[in-house]
Amino acid sequence: MAKKTEATVEEKLRALYDLQLIDSRVDEIRNVRGELPLEVEDLEDEVLGLKTRMDKLKTDVETINYEIGAKKNLIEEAKALIKKYSEQQKNVRNSREFNSISKELEFQELEIQLAEKNIKEFKAQIEQKKEVIAETKEKLAERETHLKHKKNELDAILAETEKEEKALLSQSEKFQKEIDERLVKAYARIRRNVKNGLAVVPIERGASGGSFFTIPPQVQVEIASRKKIITDEHSGRILVDPVLAEEEQEKMHQMFENL
Repeated sequence: MAKKTEATVEEKLRALYDLQLIDSRVDEIRNVRGELPLEVEDLEDEVLGLKTRMDKLKTDVETINYEIGAKKNLIEEAKALIKKYSEQQKNVRNSREFNSISKELEFQELEIQLAEKNIKEFKAQIEQKKEVIAETKEKLAERETHLKHKKNELDAILAETEKEEKALLSQSEKFQKEIDERLVKAYARIRRNVKNGLAVVPIERGASGGSFFTIPPQVQVEIASRKKIITDEHSGRILVDPVLAEEEQEKMHQMFENL
């Protein structure tokens, strides 16, 4: 079985720059989406929170109404006892019995007064909660409308870009497999540490792409010879010559068109 021929430095540089062009295109697509996915997620959380709040407020109102019902029942029971004790008081045999019943009547009257006070307080609580429910309902409707708008906006962008992004990510994985693992790790590290994720850049007007630091002529000659991988001493980016960059840009542009 024939041994696999190791890629030349030039082939490695071309593959790395191709990978950069693919990943930069993915970055562009994701930049178009911007903060929309996070905005949608935050709005969904907010809507869920408002719905939970509404449910709790409604449950609170139901509980208070139950308490009002219980107090009304207590009042009816107290009135029935007052009627009963009033009848008994008419037939007492001595002052001790009269005083005992009088205390019971007084106690039931106090029970009624306290229950009526509680009902008044409960009704005030319900009114307050109904106001909060109305405000929450209004805010919920507004946030749901906003969420719907943002979702439609995101769905429209996804419909335009999702297919291309998946195809590009697949190509990115394919190209990474064709490059030495050590180089891929170095490329990924540089991408994380530099502006705009540009780890492989061509020389532009005597400087590395996106930089103002001039590259010495001798180093430019070395880069153009494509005999070794050279990095920019200021940014750490891998450098390629303009001719190679232009050739790969044209090749990858055609690939993007066919995705």
